[in-house]
Amino acid sequence: MTNSTTTTPTIGRGLLTAALATALALGAGPAAAAAPGDAGGWKGEGGLTLNAADNAKVDTYVDRTKEAERSVTWDVRAAALASGAEPAGLEHRLKSPDSLKRKVATSLREHPGQNVEGVLAQLGDAVRYTLQWQDGAYTDGVATASAVQSAWGNDNTKWSNTWGRSSGYKGLNTGWRAPRSGQLFEVRFHTPASKHAQEVTHLLYEEQRLPSTTPARKKELQARQDAMFAAVPVPPGADRLGPPVSPAAPLPASAH
Repeated sequence: MTNSTTTTPTIGRGLLTAALATALALGAGPAAAAAPGDAGGWKGEGGLTLNAADNAKVDTYVDRTKEAERSVTWDVRAAALASGAEPAGLEHRLKSPDSLKRKVATSLREHPGQNVEGVLAQLGDAVRYTLQWQDGAYTDGVATASAVQSAWGNDNTKWSNTWGRSSGYKGLNTGWRAPRSGQLFEVRFHTPASKHAQEVTHLLYEEQRLPSTTPARKKELQARQDAMFAAVPVPPGADRLGPPVSPAAPLPASAH
């Protein structure tokens, strides 16, 4: 369990204004290209499928997300510079069409009452980022980066701080909604050690979440992940980090 005391960011308007100026000087960089849509349905691992109509809806969602990503990336890159963060894996900020289809198909199988529109509306990680700091700079860095995001009108939709848990994943996963496009996106805050553990355990997690994975195998995979994260040091104060306090009035949007 995490400590009930939270650390919320307080930063000066001068820093926020400087971050806005930084955003205006940044280029958005090339967006990852989405794979061309299939003419018919889609088939994936473990017997996962989408019919032609649902597959086309996911392809349309991919196109919208690709467009919205540009302004979101601008904000995140500027927040990274303002907080001294190192962006990690920026080239993978867009989830691939195949990965999105696998996620949608899995949700539809596990919850038969859902439709594809409902699943897509709740996807929080189709656009995702990772910012990381060394242990000593982590807590202040997270506070500053999240405050900058909030100051530009990005609504915080999720704040999952697992630094204080006794086993399993360690890190801080946050969700946001962009003010102009309404695009949901994820920002993960890591240290080099927690990021490494996340990368090493990713394949184990992917196998664990497949519908075809047996309960016994899932338990084994979880134990291996727990062992890896148990070795990750907790930065001072990281377990007390809480979500940013929304400003009374957001800063003007950067012109991107």
